[in-house]
This record gives sequence, structure tokens and C-alpha cells, in this order.
Amino acid sequence: MKEDTLVVHEIYSSIQGESTFAGLPCTFVRLTGCNLRCSWCDTTQAFHGGKRMPRSEVREKALAFGTPLVELTGGEPLLQPGAIPLLCELCDAGRTVLVETSGEADVSRVDPRVHKIMDLKAPGSGESHRNRWSNLAHISPRDEIKFVLADRADYEWMRTVIHERNLAQLNCTLLASAVWGKLSPKDLVAWVLEDSLLVRVQIQLHKVIWGAEAQGV
Repeated sequence: MKEDTLVVHEIYSSIQGESTFAGLPCTFVRLTGCNLRCSWCDTTQAFHGGKRMPRSEVREKALAFGTPLVELTGGEPLLQPGAIPLLCELCDAGRTVLVETSGEADVSRVDPRVHKIMDLKAPGSGESHRNRWSNLAHISPRDEIKFVLADRADYEWMRTVIHERNLAQLNCTLLASAVWGKLSPKDLVAWVLEDSLLVRVQIQLHKVIWGAEAQGV
């Protein structure tokens, strides 16, 4: 696949639903394709299909919405070679740029101006063996590490990873969220408070507003 084209599932504007940018107007560029199959995935529609577009057209469509914030997501956006130069071009255009990535894809080539929001897959996802731990060397204080948790076992795994991998030394934001409809956020909050764990508990704001099944919002 060449860098000058991208297979795009959708481009739309909404508000950012997660991360420290939650609630801010944001344009989303959702690319097609993912090499993981997390048990709780809520964007399976982006596994296949989409439209191949010139990278320049993707950039212009994203910028046309006029939001200061732009996020590249998927699927797994970093599977497509054109994602790396697109991220650079969006930064060059003066946007605050986010990339949502699974943590399995190599993040070392991502422009340092980009805010990486990187999942570390817990056992409940069925994909924890795919975590690329070497990516932690490329996480800066501007980045965020996200844990999506399905149960108490996932929470305890996260707690162990935070301590054993010394994630606090990265000085990045650590995000913890409950799988929608599977783990109660109240339980997650109780566990975090009990352990005095320095993570930011978050919910998927877009699902609260529009419902769990809504797409393109």
C-alpha cells in the first residue's frame, strides 16, 4: 500500500469522547482495517470496506471541518503507510493532532508533535499477547496510555503493569475505562480509590450522549 493513498471508512466532526481532550470539538479520520480482534471491539464496522482516497484529499476533507483538534483512528490507523505523512501534514496545518493506536503497531515513526493515545491490551481483550512493549520507549509526557478493562482481573493486570513497567516515570497520562455494558464504572472507581492508583478514570462520552450503537458521532 502506497503512502499517497489511504483507505478511509469515514471522516466526520463531533466531540472527542475519550482522553484528556474529552468534550472538545474534533474531526475524526477513521481508517479501514485492523489486525487485532479484541473481544469487546465497538468499531468492527471499520475492519473492512472503506474508500481509497488520495492522501491530499483526506487531508483537505479533515481540515475543511475547521476544528482545531483532529484525530486519526480506526481500526488501526498505523497499519496504513500513508498515516505517518498525513499526521505530519495535519500538524503542519496548525492542528492539534491525536492518533488512537492499539499499542501493537510501531509508534516510533509518529511525528513527535502528535499526541499518541496508545492502548495496552488487557487479558480480557484476548489480545494482550500482542502488546508491543518496545513502544513504551517512544511515549512522551504529551502522550496517553489507555487501559480498557472488562473485569477485576483486567484491573489487577493494569495495576501490575503500571508498577512493574514503571509507567509513572513516563510522565504521561494513564487512562482507565470500563468496557461498556460489561464492567461498572462505579466498581472501577472504587478499586482505583482503594489502591490510590494514579490513573484518570474515563467513560466514553459519545456513548453517553448518543447511545452505544451510534456511528459517525
